[in-house]
Amino acid sequence: MRLLRDHDFRGLFLADSASQVGSQLLLLALPLVAVSALHASEFEVGLLAACQTLAFVVIGLPAGAIVDRLRKRAVMMVSDWARALALASVPVAWWLDVLTIHQLYAVALVLGVFTVFFDSAYLSYLPHLVGRERLVEGNSVLEGVRTVAQLGGPSVGGYLVQFLTAPFALVVTVLGYAWSGLCLAGIRKREERQERRGAHLGKEIGEGVRFVLGHPLLRCIVACAATANLFASMAQPPILLLLARELGLAAGTIGLLLAAGGLGGMIGALVNRRVVARFGQGPTIWLTVGLTAPLMFLVPWVEADWRLGLFVVFELCFAAGAVVFNITQLSFRQAITPEALLGRMNATFRFLVWGTMPLGGLAGGALGGLIGVRNTLVVAAAGACLAFLWVFASPLRTMRELPARQALADR
Repeated sequence: MRLLRDHDFRGLFLADSASQVGSQLLLLALPLVAVSALHASEFEVGLLAACQTLAFVVIGLPAGAIVDRLRKRAVMMVSDWARALALASVPVAWWLDVLTIHQLYAVALVLGVFTVFFDSAYLSYLPHLVGRERLVEGNSVLEGVRTVAQLGGPSVGGYLVQFLTAPFALVVTVLGYAWSGLCLAGIRKREERQERRGAHLGKEIGEGVRFVLGHPLLRCIVACAATANLFASMAQPPILLLLARELGLAAGTIGLLLAAGGLGGMIGALVNRRVVARFGQGPTIWLTVGLTAPLMFLVPWVEADWRLGLFVVFELCFAAGAVVFNITQLSFRQAITPEALLGRMNATFRFLVWGTMPLGGLAGGALGGLIGVRNTLVVAAAGACLAFLWVFASPLRTMRELPARQALADR
């Protein structure tokens, strides 16, 4: 936490805090607008989930190359304010009684586009701000922000949705994005603009893709994360439909249940260093996925009684494992990547890892309508249990320390 004494890192910390709280509310409120206010079908909810992540497939790779050409702080500021404006249209349309599911699709697509640019810039900006020697410390602090937001965001968001209605609860997210942009504007440290010497955009994109897929360890990590995200996103629409429609839970109760994921994430951020010290970096990456994915089988058994506790156990453990996985692999890939390639490396990762999420969302919505939400959750759990095999079958299985310096020298 000593990093918080630094003015510029504190600006990034405050910006990230505001953005994360707003985004956590958005994850609950936007689908609930479709479910409760517009009475959307299972497929429409799945399509909305797909629209939120479709941009990672469509523009993920060129966004990374573009970010490497620009000053990353400016990219983040523009992305924050653009997301605030797009999202503000939802409560306005609701107030005018003209809101439709098609507008929600359009807003979700716009949010996705600027989230792609924000994330590519954000993940590439941290090494410039704190230095590569403090990446684990910086990532741990920012992961802590994300998990605290997960802890408080859904529960607060649930009650805001319950008392203000879902469309007007989105105003809090709009304010979060706007405040994030203002905090970023206060950062003093300026970055050098990368020299491109007239290189073709397609060539630059290819350099990023070759760097990730040509590195044997990064290739295994990206395959593991992509598989896990595919089946986790397949489970999201059925989970919301199960809690809101089949069990008839109030929005505030759903928010409290989802907040268990934030508590689990906080635990993961606190124990990350001890876990890595005990098992090593490589084993930590596959163990966090292999041990937590089977807990998804608890969710289809959830009912509106004591069995809601099964959902809490799943959220708690799954989120703790995800945070430990994220800190470990993110710090590794930031450390081995040359600064000129950071934006493209992160964009390639997001393209491959998040690019599976629209497919998962569509599959979850379609299967939910065909075989029911509980059976869809069983299919998603079975698929998620396979994700760890990519890393388990690689040299990472036994590597206590990932070869960051040697890998960088080899490039």
